[in-house]
Amino acid sequence: MSNILQLEKLNQFYGESHTLWDIDFEIEQGDCICLMGRNGVGKTTLLKSIMGLLPIKSGKISFDGLDITKQRAEKRAKIGVGYVPQGREIFPQMTVEENLRIGLSSRRDSVKQIPERIYEIFPVLKEMLQRRGGDLSGGQQQQLAISRALVLDPKILILDEPTEGIQPNIVHDIGSIIIKLNQEEGITVLIVEQKLPFARRVGKKFVLMDRGRKVATGEMSGLDEGLIQQYLTV
Repeated sequence: MSNILQLEKLNQFYGESHTLWDIDFEIEQGDCICLMGRNGVGKTTLLKSIMGLLPIKSGKISFDGLDITKQRAEKRAKIGVGYVPQGREIFPQMTVEENLRIGLSSRRDSVKQIPERIYEIFPVLKEMLQRRGGDLSGGQQQQLAISRALVLDPKILILDEPTEGIQPNIVHDIGSIIIKLNQEEGITVLIVEQKLPFARRVGKKFVLMDRGRKVATGEMSGLDEGLIQQYLTV
C-alpha cells in the first residue's frame, strides 16, 4: 500500500512553548489510525497542523505524494483532506442543507448537488434539511459535521474526538459509520479518540502521544495494558 499522508520531523511552537517535537509517522491508503494520549499532549495541535490551521516551525507534510507543508487549509480540503473538528463547529444559524452546501464549495470537481449517499449514510439529516444546525441534538450535529466533511469526497477523513458529549447509542452508530466508510468505501481515517472501547472497535492501528512527542505506534491488537497504564490512564 502507498502512503497517503506522511509527517516528517514536525515541530510546532505556541509562543515560547514547544508543543510538537519531531513528529514522524505515515498513514497508508485505507488505514484507520487512532491518535491517542491524555488531554493536553498535542493531539488536536497535530491535527490542526496537518490541516494547515496552525503553522509548523519545521518539518514536512506530504499528502498523496504532494508537499502540502505550506498550503492553506482551503487548498488541503480541495485535494481531498476532510476534517471534523473537536466541538463540531457547524453553523448554528444555518440550515442543515446550507451547512452541507458549504462543503460542496471545496470539492475538486464542480458537483453542485449534495450527493445522495450522504442521506443513505445519515438518513436523519434528509428529514431535517430545513432545520437550523443549532436546533439539532449533539449526536445529530456530529452527524452533520461528518457529512459536511464527506460532501468534499475526501481521500482521508480526520476526526477530532467525534464521540465527545454524545449519547452512547449515537456513539455506537458513529463507530459503525466510520468502519463502513473505511472498510467499504476505502476512505483513509485518522481519528483522535479518548474512549478505549471505541478506539479498539474502530481503529486498525494506534499512535500514542505524550508531551508533544510520538511515543508508541502499532497494530491496535498491540495496545497492551502496559501502554494503557503509562500513556492513557488518568
